[in-house]
Amino acid sequence: MVLDKMSFSIEWKPKPFNFLENLQKEVALRILEKLDRVKEDPFRYLEHYEGDYYKLRIGNYRMLIDIDFDQKVLIIQVLDKRGRIYKR
Repeated sequence: MVLDKMSFSIEWKPKPFNFLENLQKEVALRILEKLDRVKEDPFRYLEHYEGDYYKLRIGNYRMLIDIDFDQKVLIIQVLDKRGRIYKR
């Protein structure tokens, strides 16, 4: 039996996308590479966070992600440094 593992797509909210664009190129690339892996197998990397959010760790950065299970979309809600993200 073969399971159809259709990958998830990524949708960015404006604030986290702007934050990503302002990071150093090497850091931004590392974040995007990690997201490529997450799209294929999200629950290997994501941890449940408060409410409907999931948390993704990438070095000193964290993302809070909302998931649309019906459309298979990972919605990036927040991207920030580890120390600041939990103060929201």
